[in-house]
Amino acid sequence: MSQPLLGLGQKALEAWAQEHGEAAFRGRQLHDWLYAKGARQLADVSVLPKGFRERMAAQPPEAAFDWMGRSRELHRSVARDGTTKLLLGTHDGLSIETVGIPAEGRLTVCVSSQVGCPMACRFCATGKGGLQRSLAVHEIVDQVLSVREVMEQRPSHVVFMGMGEPLLNLEAVLAAIDCLCTDLGMAQRQITVSTVGVPRTLPRLAELALERLGRAQFTLAVSLHAPDQRLREELIPTAHAYPIEELLEDCRRYVALTGRRVSFEYILLGGLNDQPRHATALAQLLRGFQSHVNLIPYNPIAEEEFQRPTPAAVDGFRRALQDRHVAVSVRASRGLDADAACGQLRRRLEGSLEPVLAR
Repeated sequence: MSQPLLGLGQKALEAWAQEHGEAAFRGRQLHDWLYAKGARQLADVSVLPKGFRERMAAQPPEAAFDWMGRSRELHRSVARDGTTKLLLGTHDGLSIETVGIPAEGRLTVCVSSQVGCPMACRFCATGKGGLQRSLAVHEIVDQVLSVREVMEQRPSHVVFMGMGEPLLNLEAVLAAIDCLCTDLGMAQRQITVSTVGVPRTLPRLAELALERLGRAQFTLAVSLHAPDQRLREELIPTAHAYPIEELLEDCRRYVALTGRRVSFEYILLGGLNDQPRHATALAQLLRGFQSHVNLIPYNPIAEEEFQRPTPAAVDGFRRALQDRHVAVSVRASRGLDADAACGQLRRRLEGSLEPVLAR
């Protein structure tokens, strides 16, 4: 079965060109047009012989995508701070979100790894719709190219913090990281993989990264969101299958295998998990751990009545961790006026986009 060219490396593209009757250097040209120029259609690659392009246009791939494998933009939402959220249409009529987050001297792209998500976190709009399928390598890489194209800026960082649970699509996520580094010229240290935790998967992630990528220098971010199992299960129903003690033990094994510290994400929900006693319990939980805590003030979604924490609560929580010698930072909220929460834009436009997706 045919596969899109996006996501293939230079050697694979050289082989593809030769399989279709062209010299290997045509594959190198195609690689440049795919990754450096962001070509969307094979017909756009003007350095390829016209006859070859016409021949390939008459022999489309067996699947519904075209040769290049680029997604189409369905909707664009731009916040006052420049944060740009794109809703992209897949070849099979589904939609995914990706976000470009500009800051001084950098552009971070937040990518999705699945269409929807099975983890059902109560505070997440994506989890409300369940899982439809995992994304292929080309669909992940395309999000970075799409943001680069729209924002006319080279991305400096990529975070797997969009729709989906990356560790449930491990093979494609690692292949996408390889493509981003090898073909787009990014460094692993510019990439973050975020997970809410999948039993017995973190050590496997470490082993596969070392095997497939040669090293594991990307940042692993584990979403805790609570300092104890009871509250964590209340916020993340699927956490009942993965006790917090087992999750932390797998994190320690990951650190031992990779030599990289783990970053813990903690979403602050007003009055629920943002009190001084929660900070004290979290510091105790992470005692002796080579880690960093990233505090995230909650972005409200329509389906839940969780409250955004007050600035005083955020600052108090941060200081409580610092006083207990826990490395901590607070993530600045971006795009609050433009469906900032993950999955929010997709859910808001679901009905209105059905005719577009059908086409």
